[in-house]
Amino acid sequence: MRQSEDKRGNAAVSSDPDARAEALLDQMTLDEQIGLLSGHMPSVLKPRPEGIQRSAGWVPGLRRLGIPDLFETDASLGVSAAGRRDDQATALPSGLALASSWSPELAEEAGAMIAGEARAKGFNCLLAGGVNLTREPRNGRNFEYLGEDPLLAGVLCGASIRGIQARHIVSTIKHFALNSQETGRMVMSAHLDEAAFRESDLLAFQIAIEAGQPGSVMCAYNRVDGTYASENAWLLTDVLRGDWGYKGWVMSDWGAVHSAAPAANAGLDQQSGREFDVQPFFVGPLKDAVVAGEVPTARIREMAHRYLRSMLACGVFEHPVSNGTPDLAAGAAVTRRAAEAGVVLLKNDGLLPLEGVRRIAVIGGKADIGVMSGGGSSQVVPQGSTRFDPPPGAPRWTAGVIYQPDPPLEAIRARAANVQVAFDDGADPARAAKLAAESDVAIVFAVEWATEAVDTTLVLPDGQDALIAAVAAANRRTVVALETGNPVFMPWLGDVGAVVEAWYPGSEGGKAIAAVLFGDVNPAGRLPITFPASTEALAHKALPGGDLPIVNDRGDTPPFDVDYVEGADVGYRWYARTGARPLFPFGFGLSYTTFRYANLAMDGLAASFDVTNAGARTGIEVAQLYLTGAPGRDGQRLLGWARVALEPGETRRVTVDANPRLLADWSLEARAFVIAGGEYRVAVGPDAATRVLEGATTLLGGRVD
Repeated sequence: MRQSEDKRGNAAVSSDPDARAEALLDQMTLDEQIGLLSGHMPSVLKPRPEGIQRSAGWVPGLRRLGIPDLFETDASLGVSAAGRRDDQATALPSGLALASSWSPELAEEAGAMIAGEARAKGFNCLLAGGVNLTREPRNGRNFEYLGEDPLLAGVLCGASIRGIQARHIVSTIKHFALNSQETGRMVMSAHLDEAAFRESDLLAFQIAIEAGQPGSVMCAYNRVDGTYASENAWLLTDVLRGDWGYKGWVMSDWGAVHSAAPAANAGLDQQSGREFDVQPFFVGPLKDAVVAGEVPTARIREMAHRYLRSMLACGVFEHPVSNGTPDLAAGAAVTRRAAEAGVVLLKNDGLLPLEGVRRIAVIGGKADIGVMSGGGSSQVVPQGSTRFDPPPGAPRWTAGVIYQPDPPLEAIRARAANVQVAFDDGADPARAAKLAAESDVAIVFAVEWATEAVDTTLVLPDGQDALIAAVAAANRRTVVALETGNPVFMPWLGDVGAVVEAWYPGSEGGKAIAAVLFGDVNPAGRLPITFPASTEALAHKALPGGDLPIVNDRGDTPPFDVDYVEGADVGYRWYARTGARPLFPFGFGLSYTTFRYANLAMDGLAASFDVTNAGARTGIEVAQLYLTGAPGRDGQRLLGWARVALEPGETRRVTVDANPRLLADWSLEARAFVIAGGEYRVAVGPDAATRVLEGATTLLGGRVD
């Protein structure tokens, strides 16, 4: 057992976090252990204790043993304001924008940046790590997450968590599991057979947990097979702790706890924001359950052990946080790189990059004010943001519709200093069309606000489709710049010259959009989510529960079931299975240069091939490797990818190692992923729908450990 020494040279405790946690527990009473198992939401505490700032969560420590308080903040996309005013913070682009980069390195850098700002604000735990797969493209929280593929989402989420915890800040991973829509999220029951669950949503969590080792797992609100996620022993104990060997603690989401003994015995370790539940289950009721013999004292000790163990493993004890000043300049540089990497060029009839224009019309989307951001607990409000009242049906606790302070209009004018740039707010399509007709190029900014607690429709709101159609009819040289949290339908697609998807681009989003429009940045974003052509192609043509009445002021519907008939075939896999044609496929994205592939060779699980930049501009290609056929089955799965930066004319040979779990199937008999022996067919290309190179490899088969 390794030992360390304190500053006086005396023998100190073991550096092993499990041994250190046990040593602390040996000195604690039962009441003190239970005291670590629930937390408050300081933003709603009245009165709020002195020295405790408004935030998402606070778990008091134990001073006599040097156990620090845990100060939690929402931080999926930056340090959330949580009701604080004039809060200095950097807003990252949305999760879908980060996923569009397909860059684990950038995800890790972004995680470290947020952790640094959180540390400067006095927080030592980030409620980050959203990895729920996009089963439902109308889900209002999709913008927080990382798309529809378990490998892409898991790898990027794990990298972000690594970046956070490298700064000695605990990160969660959430929401465990099958939290795939906001409609009825407190009452719905998700149903999916085990093999499909293991090969999709659970696999995303498994990959991310292995890569990032998050200190905590946050359970979901919804039920899974009829049992609340916070009381689901199969999820929390059998899978998470038993099969995956997870050593950290499981916290609840705020308002997700429904019992004391059943939840504790199932594997929930901590009640978060206990003010949001009907009672503080993990305080008096938990103690009563122990006294009554309903919860073993050994289980209480295990719960406290897991909590302490994660804090120790992350270095929270040795690296205390204190209020300071965030390095906003460094944050701006990181979020600018992330925003530029996440812009996806969806269409370009030679209109972009903008060159040789004299008059530009910028229309709509409040492009004169800022860039759209998503709402809910992940909302980041940098100084200088502009707030608008939310639309009807939005949660009453939302901060409103926030435009973060980097107006695209200002960035375009700065970049095109000698060009006449005129702005129209788009409220009158005829007036906007007249301005477009008088201009060389029209850039229409179209926005769609998404938020936690409400799902969307995939249709641009407020008559924006009609605005785009009117502008495009007046000037075929129209660029549509989308700031959305989900895919949207595009009835005007054939009438415009170019489309860029900027998602919610964050604090430096206006500059990033302008850089792509003018070619200062060659777009390299690739879709992490399929854009459907219509709802008819979806596994659920109507939003489950969308026709049910609202029965309380929390927005709940009556309980209902969702049967995920697509199984493991989420997103592009569903399209491959059904033969439906999407508007834009998973992995799709254009560039200002062109790329060629050649000379595929397979060596077991490794695919090697040449990628050539055949154009005149430096660019980045995301070369994707897919499984297209396996012994006894067809179907499609992303096996891996290579993000390659190439100079004009440069050729590079790259190797992509296929993730073996994606070649395997979950075996209920073996209780493991198993590869069947035989031939596996693969394809290499720029997206899920384009097979440029095809090959095969023969595998002996066996269990994947």
